[in-house]
Amino acid sequence: MPQKVAVIGAGASGLTAIKCCVDEGLQPVCFERTDHIGGLWYYTEDSTDGQACVMKSTIINTSKEMMCYSDYPIPKEFPIYMHNKYVLKYFNLYADKFNVRKYINFKTQVESVKMCPDFKTSGQWNITVKDLTTGKTQDHVFDAVMLCTGHHADKNTPDFPGLKYFQGKVIHSHDYKRPQGYEDKRIVVIGIGNSGSDASVELSRVASQVFLSTRRGAWVFNRVGDYGCPIDMQISRRFVRALMAVMSIFINQSKAVAKKLNERFDHAKYSLQPNHSPLAQHPTVNDDLPNRIISGSVKVKPNVKKFTKTGVEFEDGTFEDDIDVVFLATGYKFGFPFLDKSVIEVENNKVELYKNMFPPALEKNTLACIGFIQPLGAIMPISEQQSRLFTRVVKGDVTLPSRDEMWKDVRTKLDAMRKQFVASPRHTIQVDYVKHMDELSILNGNYPYLGKLMLTDPKLASPVFFGPVTPYQYRVMGPGKWSGARKAIFTQWERNDYPLATRPLGISTKATDQYRPFWTICFVILIITLLIQYLWIDSLLHALTGMINCDIHKWNWNTF
Repeated sequence: MPQKVAVIGAGASGLTAIKCCVDEGLQPVCFERTDHIGGLWYYTEDSTDGQACVMKSTIINTSKEMMCYSDYPIPKEFPIYMHNKYVLKYFNLYADKFNVRKYINFKTQVESVKMCPDFKTSGQWNITVKDLTTGKTQDHVFDAVMLCTGHHADKNTPDFPGLKYFQGKVIHSHDYKRPQGYEDKRIVVIGIGNSGSDASVELSRVASQVFLSTRRGAWVFNRVGDYGCPIDMQISRRFVRALMAVMSIFINQSKAVAKKLNERFDHAKYSLQPNHSPLAQHPTVNDDLPNRIISGSVKVKPNVKKFTKTGVEFEDGTFEDDIDVVFLATGYKFGFPFLDKSVIEVENNKVELYKNMFPPALEKNTLACIGFIQPLGAIMPISEQQSRLFTRVVKGDVTLPSRDEMWKDVRTKLDAMRKQFVASPRHTIQVDYVKHMDELSILNGNYPYLGKLMLTDPKLASPVFFGPVTPYQYRVMGPGKWSGARKAIFTQWERNDYPLATRPLGISTKATDQYRPFWTICFVILIITLLIQYLWIDSLLHALTGMINCDIHKWNWNTF
């Protein structure tokens, strides 16, 4: 009999978890408490406590080629940065393509997940679920559990002095849907993350005035990079990362990024510049915010000191009266209420997990968190790679390191995160997309080894090194190899550019990403100088990319 795996949640992580189970010959059973797939990307006019949902206007911050699942490219007709309705369409296409719906139990809530009495030998779990239609409960035994519930569920509502006496409307971003009803209002938005900046921009188009309150300020990134390219496809490249690592010997990387961002608009002049570097925060991505500030419809203010019945005083002593709405874009508290704290304990949004997946203390690695991360990049490919790894661990095809080694890795990662990012509940599960994907794929055996590609497929090695690290790279070799991965990599820019070609110009255009002669020369030199030593080129690249944000004088050169 195939091993039974419980998949909790049918959102972006749950869907790919189901597919990966099927791919590995496991038997998935998914429990989804709503009547639909898609998680927070399924827009609804109603708000439900504990169930996240996007705003009506939400557009995803990662481009389609960077966010797709690795063996199912997003249709070329879809926009580069997709509105939430297109994200949901993609999930439905994926679910239909791989026939995952038949494994999902809708309107079913997980009440508890507990280790079986013989867990130390069996690794099995007792799961109690409730049918939300009939109210009946059922107990099940599973060989493994995949927690795919995400981290946008329970609202974080700070207790500002005087807020309970404020007579206007108080709303959390979790409950906000659309700008209708906010016309001609004076609104204070608290929080400058992506939800806060998006809401400020949208509300400022109808409100009398929007005040954007922030404790620290923020560096604001664009979706659109140089020459109109998606910014994530420009910077998420192995060549760029290696080059940045080498250049960090000579230049201050943080200052270089700050200079680039300030070339778009002066963050200090716009009252946004924080005291920390651009690399010390999760990116706030918004193309419209500076335009709303320069037009005066959004005014940036410091942190709130206190509220009155009708107004708000800020920490700089300024006061704004006749406030109609207080909008709390203050994030979420995450956890697993159905799971005993002895398995996973989340304290102030802090959690200790090996590769952001495995509780290191468990005797059997039969439970994992999938997508419980805040990536500097797209979450969907990481959730898929985590699922690919976990299913092979369950099968016994992959053996994880010892508990001591896992704990060492956990503490090293947490320490590095504390050193890089400003202290905040927002910065407790941060991962770098490329680095994390590489680590997971090396464990699983599907890492795209550049040295091997140089010998076997040098034409493919070029876009793998110089091009964006799209998810297809993790399907070119190893377990789960996809025959279409090579073509998907060579045609990724065609799919990217396709939705832009909406008017005949009468002139020929080239794909956005044309490799410059300099890159080709670099590649030729790389092959000539390193071909004889191709076995260690991947260690070299990992070492170089690992140097980013590290003190070079502390680097372990024995890695080479």
